[in-house]
Amino acid sequence: MMAWAFTVAILFSVAAAAAASLSIPLHPDSGTFGSTVGSNGTTMFLPLFFNNHNHHSHKDGFYPRRHLQNRSTPNARMPLHDDLLLNGYYTTRLWIGTPPQGFALIVDTGSTVTYVPCSTCEQCGKHQDPKFQPELSTTYQPVKCNIECACDNNREQCIYERQYAEMSSSSGVLGEDIVSFGNQSDLKPQRAVFGCETMETGDLYSQHADGIMGLGRGDLSIVDQLVNKGVISDSFSLCYGGMDVGGGAMVLGGISPPADMVFARSDPVRSPYYNIELRELHVAGKKLALDPKVFDGKHGTVLDSGTTYAYLPELAFGAFKEAVFKELQSLKRIQGPDPNYNDICFSGAGSDSSQLSQAFPSVEMVFNDGQKLLLSPENYLFRHSKVRGAYCLGIFQNGKDPTTLLGGIIVRNTLVTYDREHEKIGFWKTNCSELWERLHLPTASPPLPSGTGQMNSTMNRAPTLAPTLPPTLAPIQPLPPKAPGKIKIGLITFYMLLTVKYPELKPHISELTQFIAKELDVNASQVQLVNFTPRENDTLIKWAIFPAESAGYISNATALNIISRLSENGIHLPDSYGTYKVFEWKIEPPSERSWWQQHYLVIVIPFIIIMVAAVLAFGAWFIWHRQQAVLSYKPVDSVVAEQELQPLQN
Repeated sequence: MMAWAFTVAILFSVAAAAAASLSIPLHPDSGTFGSTVGSNGTTMFLPLFFNNHNHHSHKDGFYPRRHLQNRSTPNARMPLHDDLLLNGYYTTRLWIGTPPQGFALIVDTGSTVTYVPCSTCEQCGKHQDPKFQPELSTTYQPVKCNIECACDNNREQCIYERQYAEMSSSSGVLGEDIVSFGNQSDLKPQRAVFGCETMETGDLYSQHADGIMGLGRGDLSIVDQLVNKGVISDSFSLCYGGMDVGGGAMVLGGISPPADMVFARSDPVRSPYYNIELRELHVAGKKLALDPKVFDGKHGTVLDSGTTYAYLPELAFGAFKEAVFKELQSLKRIQGPDPNYNDICFSGAGSDSSQLSQAFPSVEMVFNDGQKLLLSPENYLFRHSKVRGAYCLGIFQNGKDPTTLLGGIIVRNTLVTYDREHEKIGFWKTNCSELWERLHLPTASPPLPSGTGQMNSTMNRAPTLAPTLPPTLAPIQPLPPKAPGKIKIGLITFYMLLTVKYPELKPHISELTQFIAKELDVNASQVQLVNFTPRENDTLIKWAIFPAESAGYISNATALNIISRLSENGIHLPDSYGTYKVFEWKIEPPSERSWWQQHYLVIVIPFIIIMVAAVLAFGAWFIWHRQQAVLSYKPVDSVVAEQELQPLQN
């Protein structure tokens, strides 16, 4: 899905033919990184170049096994943000420099270098965070030119370059600085080499995330650097959230694997990517009639954290599709969300993703040693973005390419441990939003670099959105862990980008509010427009969903239903509103009220009653007093002041 997912040379003499043969059509739901096809679709290509100056043959020991003497090494536990289907990637927060400067980096098992925009970059896009400023870091050092790296024109500093098939590229200089891993990690900050971008093009330029965190194999990989320093064991883990949640967790370093974790062998010589030895696929407990060699073509079966969906070779996909059809006779086949793609979609399963196993069959992957990984429906389905209660297959045919590519959808709510030292990859089905508790891992507050008094203000915050950024680049806020029954939601906000321009849209805001309320199953009075921003080619609107008038907060059931619709692009408007996109939902707790706010009615109401009673009493007294004055008279012998005579009136 994202071009950086692969960083090796394409072994074809004609690059254009190679790119065409390896293209993989994706879908508008994915918020992808790649060459655009039409208005909503995207295509993935393998990269044209692998610019690693020290690239050697795997057989020559380019990726040697590493064995650490000290098994008590710490690890870096880091939360993941965003959502693979909507954003096209997951990000984590990484801090570089002293004092730390924070960045949202895409976690990518197919990249071998970590890079962020540099302050000297004249061709870098507007991303989530400010550019890295080496001059503000007291611990930054450039990597000087040497025989082991490519050098700049002046042969003073090492450089890097990454170019991708859809013509996106990143290039810059290499620097070394302190890297910090956040406040959930017990791994101390470490010195590491990273790329300081001086130029980026294509989707790298336009994406919302700041850069890439390379988790692949290679000397510049952040994992390899930490392993070679002996501070972590040669392993890392990723855990992606479920269908309606997003977010997740990452661990750099080893963890104690759960007893029921399923492992598959991963041969570093077989492929430069993280691969597994897949042998069989079962649908509803029935083995597909396939030769195991079908999963071993070209690069084999590859795991890629940056690809959204899964892609099977032609024979395997045909068998899988036929087996699924046999099990879904009770569901209705419908058209996909985008007519440009021949998606396989079904309606009639209901909107509750936790009940999908009642309508869709289970799928099993069988590895080389017979171990099986059970896939629930959320591991091969995605929500239909235009029909409520409908779902589409998230497994596709990989064109004519014999590679089996397993993207993030396959490992939703699955802890994936890349145990590189023992050349195996483990899978454990779990709730990724509760990973630390399920693994019994306490959190710790690590020491940070000196000078943290000037720490980046985003040090302990999840990524935030610049409201005017395009929707496919905006991060989706993850649902707080253990939401049902344990949090109170006072407000839900989200952004909507419509192609209908300002003069046409303004008179229809009231009507639009009614449509949104109906789609989210709330009263129109609960939907309020917060911000209305006309732009050159479209209009950006911020909406807020408030509790019902009789409630102090939105119930968890209602909130989860709203969030589910927003996360899966489940708002459907009439064609008169043009094309539109919903993104960056955010929940907020009920506002904290002061003692006065909580008790003011108890004080104000009696005070008003007393004041009204006093006014009424005064009014009654005044009237009575006037009446007494009219009735009063003076005695005959009273002294009367002398008065001037008035002229007689004719």
